[in-house]
Amino acid sequence: MKRRGERIAVLTCYDVLFARILEEAGVDMILVGDSLGQVVLGHDSTLPVTVEAMIHHAGAVRRGAPGTFVVVDLPFLSYQISPEEALRNAGRIMVEAGAEAVKLEGGDPRTLETVERLVAAGIPVMGHLGLTPQSVHALGGYRVQGREGEAAERLRQEARALQEAGCFSLVLELIPGPLAEEISEASAIPTIGIGAGVGCDGQVLVLPDALGMNPGFTPRFLKRFADLHGPALEGARAYVREVREGSYPGDDHTFPGGGG
Repeated sequence: MKRRGERIAVLTCYDVLFARILEEAGVDMILVGDSLGQVVLGHDSTLPVTVEAMIHHAGAVRRGAPGTFVVVDLPFLSYQISPEEALRNAGRIMVEAGAEAVKLEGGDPRTLETVERLVAAGIPVMGHLGLTPQSVHALGGYRVQGREGEAAERLRQEARALQEAGCFSLVLELIPGPLAEEISEASAIPTIGIGAGVGCDGQVLVLPDALGMNPGFTPRFLKRFADLHGPALEGARAYVREVREGSYPGDDHTFPGGGG
């Protein structure tokens, strides 16, 4: 798709019902992100997410979208300890969840060694640069990365290194648009942006955010493509109201016969 100049549409989801919708909508790739820590499990970061949780949710997505390319995040401390530990956990995700690829964060030498080890074992790897949520405390919070010259050059170098290590694609998160475009043009592999401008080869958003299910989350890069929060809230209120007033269930929702 990159060679043909076709833009790549990626969305993040965590369950079978939304995975079915995404496959029907024709997305090119589904990312099962460790953002499920915040979006699904109610944590304030991705750090508490486990390999078991990723396998659990990725398996549901796989069953909902059997014909779509599925990438699964390697969660915190599942790949940082050693390449061998990373290979073991990535292998579990591939086998037990049925994913096509895994994603990991960073471009330091130790991460590059891990990428090479996974790729050598036949596991496709997507890289992730810019704002890397698993390092949010080290980065000083959720903020745009690569604004200064030295930081921008480091991202350029890490993007090249991840490509050379064998990554098939890169997520670029929260970096200036011109820098993301420069990295994309210099890369032979596709870049997928989130908060990185239109110059990337594709885009990814977290599906509940894109569908307006989290109205308190309003970053600059987010566009809401639907508003499901309002109708869902109204539907739940209508249910509560009708149960309390006794209008539900009515005759149409009750099985006849069997009376004395």
